[in-house]
Amino acid sequence: MLITLLSLYSFSGSDVLPSIRIPHMDKLVHFSFYFGATVLGIMCIWERKNGRITLQGTILRVVGFAILYGIIIEVLQARFTTYRHGDIWDVLANSVGALLGGLVIKLFFSGNTPMKWRD
Repeated sequence: MLITLLSLYSFSGSDVLPSIRIPHMDKLVHFSFYFGATVLGIMCIWERKNGRITLQGTILRVVGFAILYGIIIEVLQARFTTYRHGDIWDVLANSVGALLGGLVIKLFFSGNTPMKWRD
């Protein structure tokens, strides 16, 4: 929900954004949002399923959803807002963030290590 609001809201004319301009900073923000959302999504679903779905299945579902969601948001920006535009490079940054988030979870938790320690 937060990603949707931040993706479709216009920040022009507000003091929310800093005045410092860093080239391609928006791509890093896109990457970070989708990386974080993917990691948190996988961890949440994996812990709630209690073994009824494999880790790999969870990763594939969440990464696939994040990539599709990123594409849909960019289309919404291009079609329904006058203050934002859809960008294929944003889709790429979103997708790379989601894929890397899934890979990080796979690397850290593909063995017998649980996502949280139990007492």
